[in-house]
Amino acid sequence: MQSNEQNISTPKFCPHCAGRLAPQMIDEKERLVCQECGFIFYISPKVAAGALIEDEGRVVLVRRGIEPRAGYWALPSGFAEYGETIEETAIRECREETGLEIELDDLLGVYSVNSDFYGHLILVLYSAHMVGGELMAGDDASEAGLFAPAELPKDLAFQAHCQALRDWGKTRPDRFSKPVRSWRRV
Repeated sequence: MQSNEQNISTPKFCPHCAGRLAPQMIDEKERLVCQECGFIFYISPKVAAGALIEDEGRVVLVRRGIEPRAGYWALPSGFAEYGETIEETAIRECREETGLEIELDDLLGVYSVNSDFYGHLILVLYSAHMVGGELMAGDDASEAGLFAPAELPKDLAFQAHCQALRDWGKTRPDRFSKPVRSWRRV
């Protein structure tokens, strides 16, 4: 089984009994199946969450301090931890990267991402507002800032974040002095 869609190693052994995994056609798709106990090992996308935090018509962005896309601007977001709800993930990631306590307002969008760095991701983004804390770069961010729609940086890290900003802009056309579609990932 090729792992060209993921940036992960293809497992060789069953996590339940340590038997050898081998490719087998199941539900018209090649899957890894344990030759000892029959366990089917599904390779699933990573799940991430974050928020588009709005304050007085401005959006919080962080400049990434780590790869992938170090030095580029992004919405605060990151990977879900085991046992954490997706809403808890969004709130935690925002606190870690921006120093802000937030309250989630609405689901902004769910984005399917094929990353050269991480493989297949599902990104869940919420619209949110600040309820406490102080805006500062934290965790894996080197800088944090508030941007009015006309001031949004062109060097955005991820296509899904560009799309989320477009989706947000569609709900606030009076705040945009230029078309949202002109934003692009560099």
